[in-house]
Amino acid sequence: MASVQQFDEEKSEPAGEVSEDELFDVLANQRRRFAVHLLKREDQDTLRIGDMAEQIAAWENGIETTEITGPERKRVYTALQQSHLPKMDDAGVVEFNKDRGIIEPTSALQDVDLYMDIVEGREIPWSTYYLGLSGVALALAGAVWLDAWPFVLLPNMAWMTAIVVAFTFSAITHKYYTAKMKVGEPDEPPGLT
Repeated sequence: MASVQQFDEEKSEPAGEVSEDELFDVLANQRRRFAVHLLKREDQDTLRIGDMAEQIAAWENGIETTEITGPERKRVYTALQQSHLPKMDDAGVVEFNKDRGIIEPTSALQDVDLYMDIVEGREIPWSTYYLGLSGVALALAGAVWLDAWPFVLLPNMAWMTAIVVAFTFSAITHKYYTAKMKVGEPDEPPGLT
């Protein structure tokens, strides 16, 4: 009896920090990413599993929620109830009350944005891009400093301005790209746009 009470007390404590491994495991599945997006997008303290299943089914099928069939909704609902939401609850990202069908985001859900640097197709991560850009800028500054040809054809200030413009343009592009990929924005979740 004491062990059951101890388990209940542990379960009722607020979720602590979620480890990176747990968070990456949650984000490894598209349906869970859709659930995270929906929870961050909604301006509510709780969300019903039926509403979540309906919206995720619509996103997965590329249709409006009014066009979803019963089997499409049920397939998503069942997977959410039996697998995805319990996994998210175990990780501490949400609190899932299976009996009531209610999902409540935890404070750990706010940390998800830090891990959503999604790289699709043949793209490179931004960190690698900036490292390469820094290498090019360093080589350019070195060539200008050594008065290497053809870098002597333009004044030093022109080359330094070119480096600043390259970093500024990259930063603006990066800001635009990450804003488009932000989880919880009013539009469709990342991966569908």
